[in-house]
Amino acid sequence: MKINNNLLNFVNSLVVTLPSSKTLTLSWNFGSMLGMILVFQILTGTFLAFYYTADSSMAFSSVQYIMYEVNFGWIFRIFHFNGASLFFIFLYLHIFKGLFFMSYRLKEVWMSGLTLYLLIMMEAFMGYVLVWAQMSFWAAVVITSLLSVIPIWGPTIVTWIWSGFGVTGATLKFFFVLHFLVPWFLLVLMTAHLIFLHSTGSTSSLYCHGDYDKVCFAPKYWGKDAYNVLVWLVFIIFSLIYPFNLGDPEMFIEADPMMSPVHIVPEWYFLFAYAILRAIPNKILGVIALLMSIVTFYLFALFNNYTSCLTKLNKFLVFTFIVSSVILSWLGQCLVEDPYTILSPLFSIIYFVLAYLLLFIYAFSKYIFK
Repeated sequence: MKINNNLLNFVNSLVVTLPSSKTLTLSWNFGSMLGMILVFQILTGTFLAFYYTADSSMAFSSVQYIMYEVNFGWIFRIFHFNGASLFFIFLYLHIFKGLFFMSYRLKEVWMSGLTLYLLIMMEAFMGYVLVWAQMSFWAAVVITSLLSVIPIWGPTIVTWIWSGFGVTGATLKFFFVLHFLVPWFLLVLMTAHLIFLHSTGSTSSLYCHGDYDKVCFAPKYWGKDAYNVLVWLVFIIFSLIYPFNLGDPEMFIEADPMMSPVHIVPEWYFLFAYAILRAIPNKILGVIALLMSIVTFYLFALFNNYTSCLTKLNKFLVFTFIVSSVILSWLGQCLVEDPYTILSPLFSIIYFVLAYLLLFIYAFSKYIFK
């Protein structure tokens, strides 16, 4: 049905009349779940911003004020920082599903999705710093100083981000403004991601991109996406019963620039990258490896290939890659001592070997699987 209003036509084409494959399973709910979480994070974050003070002398106290004094402030905060973990759980599930189904064939979708991933990582890091606790402060010092490896301009960029010669209140204000503004850009980019997806058609459990046998998105897939309510119920129960289990005890101590924690560890969703960074003694090579752990996946979009995704080799490599990523995440929170100092470089090598094997097999599969 055609609607005269252009905006309603656009929304109608996205979530009502969109031709969709009949064979989309619950694993295609990961994308809709991510959209829901982004809106949820913006709403809870906006409420917290009303009462947060972006000043180094008051930031930590303002977080405590939100927790103890603001009506229902505590529930908004625990939902917001646990919501970040929920976001990354479904983000990684979404990426791994894309690898299993070779979604990098859809070039614009894949590239925009990876860009969203990088921006969400930046957004989560800045939000982590805003608490101005011991672990978040020193994480900011470590991560921002990595930019100094950029040739010529590196030290200048670090000084600009710090707004001085160290992580101070001015740095906190810089991060707060970006943390508030970036999600709105993420919404725009997410819409572009959806438009690219709908212009090419999705993958499906039939392993085809054409989706020749289609139905309207509504009402069938509205019902399927309604299963996300079950995830939200589990999330709410977990957040209320175990609100701080995914955090670090050092986050309850106010930032002290004169004393660093004994063991600096980022949030769990950055641990695999942190393990790769820490595995290489050379700072420049470590930062390059850290960057390539994600940028490598942009290379998949450079090749055109439409051979079958049903090959068991692809499934085996993706599954092994997932296992290596999980082990790297575990190593990222381990102490810098034997045997972890041996295992971290080993699994970092395995991580990159598997990633480039996936790329090689995809690029040359029409010759390998004749």
